[in-house]
Amino acid sequence: MNKRKRIGILTSGGDCPGLNAVIRAVVNHATSEYNWEVRGIPYATQGLIERKSVVLNSYGLERHGTDPLLSMGGTILGSINKGDTEGNTDDVIQGYYDLGLDALIAIGGDGSLAILQKLAEKGNWNLVGVPKTIDNDVAHTELSVGFNSAVTTILDCLDRLSYTAASHDRVMVVEVMGRTTGHLALNSGIVGGADAILIPEIPYSIKTLCKQIRELRNLYGRKFAIVVVAEGAKTADGESRYYKDALGEVRLRGIGEYIATEIENNIGVEARVTVLGHVQRGGAPSALDRLIGTAFGKVAVDLIAEEKYGVMVAWKNNTVATVPLARVFADSPRLLNPNGFWVETARSLGIYVGEEVDCSEDGSGISNLNGLKPSELEVMNQIN
Repeated sequence: MNKRKRIGILTSGGDCPGLNAVIRAVVNHATSEYNWEVRGIPYATQGLIERKSVVLNSYGLERHGTDPLLSMGGTILGSINKGDTEGNTDDVIQGYYDLGLDALIAIGGDGSLAILQKLAEKGNWNLVGVPKTIDNDVAHTELSVGFNSAVTTILDCLDRLSYTAASHDRVMVVEVMGRTTGHLALNSGIVGGADAILIPEIPYSIKTLCKQIRELRNLYGRKFAIVVVAEGAKTADGESRYYKDALGEVRLRGIGEYIATEIENNIGVEARVTVLGHVQRGGAPSALDRLIGTAFGKVAVDLIAEEKYGVMVAWKNNTVATVPLARVFADSPRLLNPNGFWVETARSLGIYVGEEVDCSEDGSGISNLNGLKPSELEVMNQIN
């Protein structure tokens, strides 16, 4: 008689909408299709260290015939951005065995999954990864859980800001998340009707940016403008804007203020900055994130049934594929192609997306665009 499997599930790294949709799908599919026991691990590796888990079942996730997880933001399991596993590696690994797990589903970004994959290799865990990040920078997946919801949230904010910008003839500079990539800024800028989109992968000129705004005002009679800038974009001098908070954590912030100041100094028009911050992580997940999260959760359970471990589920060509976790980490973060389809689309609409970039010989055009100094790269890698 086969032993009934006990599988664990955890969420790690920054939260985002859609995490609970993955948890729901894993629990419902694992319990109804395979009759497995599912254990939720609270606060990722911290839960493993403390040997904590909660039994999850489809009945427990529903209340009075309703299913709140599909529309619930955040994660019911809690999450941590900074896991202290450096000196606790053996303790974390042993937690997997002390909890009696036969396999573990980890929902995380490239950094979180990289840490867990190293633990899995050292401790001989059975691990399946699920990509989530509003930055959409995990390699080998077209979409990660949370990205579409964040774009939708930014779109709502841009719609609102456009009305007040038009009322006062202002330039609105909107700083969005994304770390070292511009997926979030580019996608939201296109759907939100931005006049300029500044991203880390493409250098820009203050002179050309200001020319764009002048032409809107003088040639086309539109006195307001919307500029979307990714938090990881640099200044014209090639410097990244970040600071350390009171707890010593590194935070990307300040590029929006820099852009607004340059616009005011060069054009003499009023510019206001809105830093959207963590509002981008909140709220109910979009329909697409609920769909992708459900698909990822279902396939992750099936991979355990097939005993296919050390892989990550990925969204490719409108279906779920699998990728070895080692390949994901080797190729992350996934940067934007400066001459890719969406950049070309934005430019065809008259949006300023920085200066034209010559592609490298392999056609990627992204090999050295960030140009980060070693010290800056170290800082960026700390940021979630």
